[in-house]
Amino acid sequence: MKGKVIEGKAKPRGKFPHVKRVGDFIYISGTSSRRPDNSFEGVEVDEMGTTNLDIKKQTAAVLNNIDDILKSEGASLAQVIDVTSFLVNMNDFKGYNETYAEFFDYETGPTRTTVAVHQLPHPHLLIEIKAIAYVGK
Repeated sequence: MKGKVIEGKAKPRGKFPHVKRVGDFIYISGTSSRRPDNSFEGVEVDEMGTTNLDIKKQTAAVLNNIDDILKSEGASLAQVIDVTSFLVNMNDFKGYNETYAEFFDYETGPTRTTVAVHQLPHPHLLIEIKAIAYVGK
């Protein structure tokens, strides 16, 4: 079993790896839209301090972050077999689902569970996703 933190990605906010490989399985820790500089994709704050959060941009950024992490293990989103998504607000489900469908389909995509949570580790986060990939033959 080998866990690692990926160079060039946002550092985990705790003592856990971005990814852990166990045989032919790759486990991805809960991943957000956080960038390496600790800013977030899908977040705009205007000059008055009003915050606009975009579920579609955040969902795409999360899935791209997961893909980057998988690439560090020689894999890709095409090998993801299971996804668990955490949404702060189920009113965001439609936008999340539309963006998710740009990455996965029914026939080859992973199984998925989506749950609502009270909050995530930062108030600008609308979504976090964890994933499992299989890289066997």
